[in-house]
Amino acid sequence: MIYVPRIGRKPAPMVADFAGHAAHGEAFVLETGHGIGGYIVLFEKDSALFIENVAIDPARHGGGFGRQLMAFAEVQAAKLGLGLARLYTNARMTENKDFYLGLGYRITGRIREAGFDRVYFEKELPAP
Repeated sequence: MIYVPRIGRKPAPMVADFAGHAAHGEAFVLETGHGIGGYIVLFEKDSALFIENVAIDPARHGGGFGRQLMAFAEVQAAKLGLGLARLYTNARMTENKDFYLGLGYRITGRIREAGFDRVYFEKELPAP
């Protein structure tokens, strides 16, 4: 994984409680004809959809799976009646910044949190 050397340790998503997220119905997997393409973890938090984790199989980068998962998140937000999506990424995951900006997210803050330098984003969504 390219991010471990950049950050100096495993990024927060690599040590997340996936079993807990799955048990609460917060984890979703994107299946392809060749196995799992990626996953997303999302839930309602502070009257917005919080996208806690998005990951794509490195062998499938560039295949549009990240965009599919983010579009899925926006559909879920609408189902929940939420007009705002929020997320963060590690400041050293520079590719993510451009990806989220390209999807219409805007940077709302930068903080050091839980030992990580994080960049927060949000996107206003169409009224449900």
